[in-house]
Amino acid sequence: MALKIETPLTVNAYINGEIVEAQEHAPRENPAKPDETAGYWPKNTVEEAKQAIDSADEAFKSWKHSEMKDRIERMQKGIQKIKDNQDDLAELLSKEHGKPIYDAQGELTVSLMFMEYAVENAERVYKEEVNEDERGKNILRHDPIGVVSAISPWNYPLALSTEKIAPALLAGNTMVMKPSPMAPLTVTLVTQMVAEEFPEGVLNIVNGDADIGIELTSNDKVRKIAFTGGTNTGRHIMKAAADTIKNVTLELGGNDPAIFLDDFDVNDEAAMRRVVISNFLTGGQICMIAKRMYVHESIYDQFVEKYMEAAEKWLRIGDPTLEETTVGPVNNKAQLEFVQELIEDSRQNGYDIREVGNVADEEFFNNGYFMYPTVVLGADYDARIVAEEQFGPAVPILKFKDDDHAVELANDSELGLTSSVWGEEAHAIEIAKRIEAGVTMVNTAAIQGLDIRYPFGGVKQSGIGREYGEEGMLEYVDSHSINIPKTKDLPHIPQ
Repeated sequence: MALKIETPLTVNAYINGEIVEAQEHAPRENPAKPDETAGYWPKNTVEEAKQAIDSADEAFKSWKHSEMKDRIERMQKGIQKIKDNQDDLAELLSKEHGKPIYDAQGELTVSLMFMEYAVENAERVYKEEVNEDERGKNILRHDPIGVVSAISPWNYPLALSTEKIAPALLAGNTMVMKPSPMAPLTVTLVTQMVAEEFPEGVLNIVNGDADIGIELTSNDKVRKIAFTGGTNTGRHIMKAAADTIKNVTLELGGNDPAIFLDDFDVNDEAAMRRVVISNFLTGGQICMIAKRMYVHESIYDQFVEKYMEAAEKWLRIGDPTLEETTVGPVNNKAQLEFVQELIEDSRQNGYDIREVGNVADEEFFNNGYFMYPTVVLGADYDARIVAEEQFGPAVPILKFKDDDHAVELANDSELGLTSSVWGEEAHAIEIAKRIEAGVTMVNTAAIQGLDIRYPFGGVKQSGIGREYGEEGMLEYVDSHSINIPKTKDLPHIPQ
């Protein structure tokens, strides 16, 4: 059934099957028009967060015993509600986030893809396994963990929420979801839409600032934390989880390298377009965006020339609601200022700074959190623009000498989320195997190279655990082995 979604939209907490009116709401601005309010989100109290956790804890007592068929049917109804409202939800997401409408529609598509994947595979992945041989029998169960606290970020808010909701509930867990204050509206609305299809307390949502996050990550009744966000926040969550040894899945920051080998075809216009998209999709505000570009010195000059040509064609900065727009504003003022700070640092160091793209309406551009996509050439390998995750529309392009040098540069980071290698396929795969990352893509990058059938996550300080694929679904269960050996006694124990 289609809902009527109008802005400014006011959302509230959903606890134990009921909408809970908040005493205080905070505005969420439209980053393309900061003087326009996209909606209002509830500033829930710690007491309300505790109520949500208590409700989930109580609901778990019965939900963990529910039939898989029932779980699947309920999730399918939730998925259908999202589909019925897909266009309006994309418009709401665009207004509160700032991403262009095509990008918001793409996020809805990714969200639905994995929810449907989880539904289609839940029975197989979570099925009890029985193995028997001459040594005896083993029954391997996949038991639900309990109450899950899910915390999603602002950059890809809906996809990074639904990827947690679907497997957690299908596995028999209950959940309390908390979205980012920088993109709270669509997540809150969608979570409630899905929650309404489940028994009271199975899926709850609260909004708020750090105090709510602290409660969700430290409460004794929470058994698992599923978090996507920055590495520094991830460290705090690990500390909060330590006292009760909570299960954690942490998908954290990335400073993702892209290597362009000497056999990469710079004259391939389609490939160069993919490169530009891999840098500036969602304004560069995706954890898996290509953020450090390493190009073999033999093709560097030609690469830069062709890259600039492709960028000028694809980068159209402006009103996110217009279909022709490919790059919208930065999501919030603080992030805009951080990216500008990195560019100013590059300027102070004498690097070659080039703004690219086309602005249709300068007045509109100047009134929002917009900036020109920026390419930095000639930076030192340890420059801030290279060493720090920009998380915005800015990218450095640097030279490397040979394959070993490229691998050394790519791995020179405390982070290791995604990466990409571009060139002749066999050569690229050879180099890809040497990269320290959770995911490496060949001849594509970022969302273009995401396959929800396979695990996604980071190494080093880019996280713990995996999302997507079968492995991501198994993050929401505890393995429980029941052993029945044929020989019950040890043979060397004396009578």
